[in-house]
Amino acid sequence: MLGFHLLRSSISSSNLFSNFSAKTHLFSLLSISRLSNTNPRLQMECYSTSSETSRILIRQLFEKDSSTYTYLLADVAHPEKPALLIDPVDKTVDRDLSLVKELGLKLIYAINTHCHADHVTGTGLIKGRVPGVKSIISKESRAKADLFVEHGDKIYFGDLYLEVRATPGHTLGCVTYVTGDGSGHPQPRMAFTGDALLIHGCGRTDFQGGSSSQLYHSIHSQIFTLPNDTLVYPCHDYKGFTVSTVREEKQYNPRLTKDEETFKKIMENLNLPYPKLIDKAVPANLVCGLQEPIGNAA
Repeated sequence: MLGFHLLRSSISSSNLFSNFSAKTHLFSLLSISRLSNTNPRLQMECYSTSSETSRILIRQLFEKDSSTYTYLLADVAHPEKPALLIDPVDKTVDRDLSLVKELGLKLIYAINTHCHADHVTGTGLIKGRVPGVKSIISKESRAKADLFVEHGDKIYFGDLYLEVRATPGHTLGCVTYVTGDGSGHPQPRMAFTGDALLIHGCGRTDFQGGSSSQLYHSIHSQIFTLPNDTLVYPCHDYKGFTVSTVREEKQYNPRLTKDEETFKKIMENLNLPYPKLIDKAVPANLVCGLQEPIGNAA
């Protein structure tokens, strides 16, 4: 058992590394429909959860300049209504904290899926504004935080938890956070995939220790092995999409439905410009989003 209710589990990562060295309802009532215009074969899909898991609340929040999604999750059936934020952005900290207060939640964690290059994380600012909040990032990211997670860890908030799955490839330290399985947890499960798996796409692999081969194996072994109805919530979307499923990405993702060699060629020929904020964002995010940490920020 790790501090602050982080539980190390026995999930094996051997398969992962064997081939390479704004408001919504309670989530139980959430139903999101979207029609993809990227593939004429796709039909309208409706994503919903069972009514028996009304203890979880989720908000999907958007930052327009970097097209970043921040996720607010809370166990609203718990007396303290503990909550966490996934991938907060510095520009929208005021909005996020106002929503936390309005909903009567107790924010306990501000966590990142990786060390971002296209925006500055809001974790440092949040820690300076809300006493007791702990920042979390993967140990492999080599960034500063209060708590470091590894593959197989569980991050508890109330009686719910997020399972940590290592999904490197976009960066060395990328992880995917997956909601728990079993009684009392939301069904279908949810995967917060960061920049590893996007909706009908994936994160780039040409900087920050990225590897197209590693990303391919990460997604196929750690995300595509989840139940087909698992909801996929990425950190970014540039076409207005909000959510997908494991089944949809396995069937229609134009990159990841290819074999590994074809995928690597696709990634090698993207020829994308570097993120505009990379020179500012990466150094700041390595120190929890604060170039000069204040208070107890780490």
